Amino acid sequence: MFSGSIPALVTPFRDGAFDEKAFRRLVDWQIENGSSALVPCGTTGEASTLSNAEHHRVIEVCVEQAAGRVPIIAGCGSNDTMNALLHMTFSKKSGAAAALCVAPYYNRPSQAGLIAHFSYLAEHNDLPIILYNVPGRTVTDILPETVCELAHRYPDKIIGIKDASGDLSRVTDHRMGIGKGFCQLSGDDELALPANAAGAVGCISVTANVAPRLCADFQQACAENDLVRARELNDLLYPLHYAMFEDASPGPLKYALTRVHDWLTDELRLPLVPCSETARRAVDAALEHAGLV
Repeated sequence: MFSGSIPALVTPFRDGAFDEKAFRRLVDWQIENGSSALVPCGTTGEASTLSNAEHHRVIEVCVEQAAGRVPIIAGCGSNDTMNALLHMTFSKKSGAAAALCVAPYYNRPSQAGLIAHFSYLAEHNDLPIILYNVPGRTVTDILPETVCELAHRYPDKIIGIKDASGDLSRVTDHRMGIGKGFCQLSGDDELALPANAAGAVGCISVTANVAPRLCADFQQACAENDLVRARELNDLLYPLHYAMFEDASPGPLKYALTRVHDWLTDELRLPLVPCSETARRAVDAALEHAGLV
C-alpha cells in the first residue's frame, strides 16, 4: 500500500502556536517534490508536546492540504491505549489512509501487553495500522515474533511496520515470517539502502523534510534496482542523515529547514531547545555536500 519516500513531517511553530500557514506550504512542497505519502504527528512532528486538540488539527490540515494527492499516515501512537484509539478514530473520520502507532513508551509493556494493545486498536477501529518500533525512544521492543503474530492475527488491519530498531536482520525475519505483502518501511534514513535490499519498500524519513526530491529519487532508484544510482544518491544524503541527529531531534532538522525556506522557523517546544552551534555546523556542511544550499 505504501512505498517510497515518506517524510515524517515537522510541526512548524510560531510564537508558541502551530503555524498552519507554514505547514500547508510544507505539505505542498513535499508533494511537488515527489514524496509518496506524508506522516503528520510522528516523533519528528513533536507529537508528545501537542495537546489532543492540536494533534488532531495537524492531522486534519495535512489531509485537507494534501487533498488526495498522496495518502496520509496519521501519527496515532500513545502510551495510553484509549488515547491511541481516540487519535485513530479522529484520523479515520478526517480521511487518513492509515495510522502509525508506536509501541507504548514509558509503561514498558511485555510482549503480551504489546499484543493486547495493538489487538485492541485493530479490533476497535477500521483504520489500517503501521506498527512503529523505535526501542531507542520507547525502551519497549516489538520483537519479530510479536510482529508476525499480530500481522497473521489481523492481516487486513496490521499492514506494515516502520522499523527503527537498527537491526537489519528483522527485514528478513518479517518477510519470511509474514510474506511479501507486509509493508516494511525503514525508520532510519542511513539504513534505508540495505533495508531496501533486504525487502523493505521505502522509508518514513526525517531527512526527506529538507531533501524531498533527493530522497524520492533515491527511493525510485531502489525500486528500479538501479543500485549504482541509488548508491550515488545515498552518498549525497549520508552526511545529512547523521547531521539530523547531531542534537536532539528535530532541532537540527528545523534549523536545516530555515536554511532552505525563509517561511519556516526553528522554534521547538520545551523540553527541546534549538540545536547547538556544533550541530548547526554539521547541518551546514551536510546541506552543502548534498547541494541543497
